[in-house]
Amino acid sequence: MDILETDAFDRRRRRNMSCALLLSLLPFFLSAALFFYLWTPDSTASVMSAGVKSAPVLLLAAAVLSWNGGQSVLGVAGGLIFSAVGDCCLVWPDLFLHGMAAFAVAHLLYSFTFLSSRYSAYSSSSSIWIRSLYLILFMFGGGFYIYMYPFLQKAPDSGVLLPAVGVYIVLIVLMGSLAIRTHNMATLFGSLAFMVSDLSLALQVFKVTAPMEHGNAVVMVTYYLAQLLIAVGDVNAVIYNDDIAKWKRS
Repeated sequence: MDILETDAFDRRRRRNMSCALLLSLLPFFLSAALFFYLWTPDSTASVMSAGVKSAPVLLLAAAVLSWNGGQSVLGVAGGLIFSAVGDCCLVWPDLFLHGMAAFAVAHLLYSFTFLSSRYSAYSSSSSIWIRSLYLILFMFGGGFYIYMYPFLQKAPDSGVLLPAVGVYIVLIVLMGSLAIRTHNMATLFGSLAFMVSDLSLALQVFKVTAPMEHGNAVVMVTYYLAQLLIAVGDVNAVIYNDDIAKWKRS
């Protein structure tokens, strides 16, 4: 093949892969639409509601596994599975700490993935503006914890919540910082959307703000968007690395 034929072939291949990725994400979109159709503010906690809530993220995990293989079980797919466990736990208020622990594990798995070789083609942490963003994120996380501290003290399980929330904030800020390092836009915006979702949830759970009419909708829309972008970013990172490897061999 000459250069023009190779370029045309690559464009067709990327277009076909984009269509295939979109089709593999269709179950996620349908299940997320079903959740918003069935959800009401006064929904009672049940196994069915937990299943409907966690189904979109589990289907995302299946899509990532189908594209990236079993290696992603210890990466983004594993993080999605632990997130689904967290979704189920948060349906019952008594299991809030268990849900937070499951999401903490998910953030750890995402963080390890963002440090892995599949993102090495993107990664760079040497520029001043990236270091400044790291600092801003950690300062924001610290400031948010200080702001939340009086409200956490009023919670029934404050002795456990105070250190647990502190550790959780460190983990999600670390995940967001490592997402910046990847230079993968889907990964970056997904991580930031996750932070927005958790911030909104914390403000409501710990009664920092007055009850919001569409508060749960804000939490879930940003949450599902975050998981979608992180999953797509991971698939694209693997595809990009495969393309680089083929280019080096040619």
